[in-house]
Amino acid sequence: MSADGTWNITTNTPMGAQKGTLELATDGGALSGKMSGQQGEIELKDGVVDGNSVSWKADITSPMAMTLEFSGTLDGDSISGNVKLGAFGNASFSGTRA
Repeated sequence: MSADGTWNITTNTPMGAQKGTLELATDGGALSGKMSGQQGEIELKDGVVDGNSVSWKADITSPMAMTLEFSGTLDGDSISGNVKLGAFGNASFSGTRA
């Protein structure tokens, strides 16, 4: 199962549901791509894919600077998981292949 492609995701943050697009590309165990949404476009970093597990980080500057740490699981055309929101705890995310 491949993580490659475009995903429509929703992250359930303390500020409400944030919808966006996730573009992923794999190269062996490396995962790269970008997230797009209301805050603009963010390049992913430190991305890893291992079987159906994926993880990556994204640095945001708005509403304040922090590094979001995503970890998720692929299940066919669905993706879901957890996001560490810096000092603001955790949030869930889920999505489907576009």
